[in-house]
Amino acid sequence: MACQQPFFNPRVPFTGRIQGALHEGKTITLTGRVLPGSQRFYVNLQCGSRGNPDIALHFNPRYDGSKDVVICNTMQHSEWGPEERDYSAPMARGANFTLMFLVNRDSYSLIVNGSHFMEYLHRLSFSRVDTINVDGGVEIQSIAFANPAVTSPPPQPGYLVHPHSVVPYKNIMVGGLYPGRNIIVQGVVNHNADKFCVNLRFNSGVALHFNPRFNENIVVRNSLLKGQWGPEERNGGMPFYRGQPFTVTIMCDTKCYRVMVNGVQMFSYNHRHFLLQEIDILEVEGDVSLSSVLV
Repeated sequence: MACQQPFFNPRVPFTGRIQGALHEGKTITLTGRVLPGSQRFYVNLQCGSRGNPDIALHFNPRYDGSKDVVICNTMQHSEWGPEERDYSAPMARGANFTLMFLVNRDSYSLIVNGSHFMEYLHRLSFSRVDTINVDGGVEIQSIAFANPAVTSPPPQPGYLVHPHSVVPYKNIMVGGLYPGRNIIVQGVVNHNADKFCVNLRFNSGVALHFNPRFNENIVVRNSLLKGQWGPEERNGGMPFYRGQPFTVTIMCDTKCYRVMVNGVQMFSYNHRHFLLQEIDILEVEGDVSLSSVLV
């Protein structure tokens, strides 16, 4: 499945095509900044770009009332449905943000700055969505797209990898990394696990070595540069358990990687290798069974 190239620094208002439309497991990630004087802005996932298209998801932070609010809604046949409101306001005026939409079978998962924000149940079939539209008091650095990775031959339902048969797992990430690109690894920790790791590699080293160690009850992060390991980072606790399923989401930001475990941001790791496009190999090794890998 071809990977759509990101839109970089698009001028707002912006309308862009989503190649191949939406499908389960696909992610769209926006990085940007809310303008200091912003009253509101929105991101629409919509069905076409001409006329008055149906809007499957309208994501609309508003800063013009007594309390900041995010409104989500769907428009069908030029009529809005019931609003869903959230007052936790995850994006502040003047602040940078990362906003990710993850397409699930029954809902969109909205993840802001590495933390789960809300679920929005589908009211229109996501298979109809082929356009993204952004407008309002916001500037956008990038809009990136990630498709489910498949093995060869492709297993069913399309983004699942066969458990047990693919560890150690290795895959090329076409185009390398860039701000807004995400990697999602799902699986189950083996019952007798000692350790496992997720590596983001380039030709001569490891940009991120993410290494849960069960005998030490710790997650180690490090980089292998010029043939030498750097100082380990060991803070942040141990969110993995033997015999339990997990979802690791690695979000590439401009200055760091943000690592979510089971929907909660647990770690950040500042870049030590800054040529992000060179980082084009994903590895998973150790005492786990994989269920899906999304890149």
